[in-house]
Amino acid sequence: MVGERRGRGAGLCRSPPPPAGLRDTPSACPALRRALPCPQAELRLDLVLSSGQTFRWWESSPGAWTGVLGERVWTLRQEGERLWYTVYGGGEAGTTAAPGWAETDRILSDFFQLDVGLVGLYRAWGAADPLFQQVAGDFPGVRVLRQDPIECLLSFICTSNNHISRITAMIERLCCAFGRRLCCLDARPFHAFPTLSALAGADAEARLRALGFGYRAKFVSGTARAIAEGLGAEGLRRLRAAPYAEARRVLCALPGVGTKVADCVCLMALDKAEAVPVDTHVWRIARQRYGVALGGRSLTPRAHQEIGDFFRGLWGPRAGWAQAVLFCADLRKGQEPAGNRGRAKGGRGQASCGDGPP
Repeated sequence: MVGERRGRGAGLCRSPPPPAGLRDTPSACPALRRALPCPQAELRLDLVLSSGQTFRWWESSPGAWTGVLGERVWTLRQEGERLWYTVYGGGEAGTTAAPGWAETDRILSDFFQLDVGLVGLYRAWGAADPLFQQVAGDFPGVRVLRQDPIECLLSFICTSNNHISRITAMIERLCCAFGRRLCCLDARPFHAFPTLSALAGADAEARLRALGFGYRAKFVSGTARAIAEGLGAEGLRRLRAAPYAEARRVLCALPGVGTKVADCVCLMALDKAEAVPVDTHVWRIARQRYGVALGGRSLTPRAHQEIGDFFRGLWGPRAGWAQAVLFCADLRKGQEPAGNRGRAKGGRGQASCGDGPP
């Protein structure tokens, strides 16, 4: 059952509560006006939004996460068994019609894939894998996001030889330079993710290099151009209905997309829950914790396939989701467990999300 919060933030903001509806003029301390039922065992915002699946969310105040989703700016907070949210207007000129609550509920539920019961999956993975069971208690609520395929693909092209905090800064510069301005929150402007046409322009690569994208600039602009001139954004989205192997094959034909990036996009945007992205973290997990000596001494396509097959055999059809839990735990190794409110603030150099140019 969904509900509305009755002005909880009003006293802190020293202003009356806003009307029940979407707000085009964000305040410094918005009251969170809508909630979805969501136990923290099913979703932990602090773990999911800071672990390298997405790069457009930040902890705007303790426990509150603000980011861009569906060309709108959102603030999310979990309290008890509920996920509270507010949505800010999408366009300074007010030309974008505000969706109703039913639509915003749908967008948020789809993004977090709340129709997938995570507690039962944790139980099954733990029964099949004692090592997973050891980790799971400290890292509950880690689920895979369902992202826009274009944004996910172009973002993960930027992850080669990179770490989370730097990737986040790069994506911010990309959106500020090429994306449509949405609104301003606490003097911070927010922009939509760029369109394919914006990133496929003749000067896009040069502009991206000027923004510090280095060799990735030609891959971002080249892939945007290849999709715009080929299968198109809708064609990419239709890969959700294609077999996993076919979707990965199509992605790997794009500039700058190797097996790892393709598997990230398959898992986090194209509904391929069996996809297991293999980078240095996952390779180390497979070798050191599971004793898997597969694929030789380097991360070749064969190694990706063999390690992925191993984990699919161990964890089943949602192996990519189980891998996300272990990846999250690996990023936070040496920090306070999530159950004790520990957080990793976006990598800060300890987490490489890629293995060099594809």
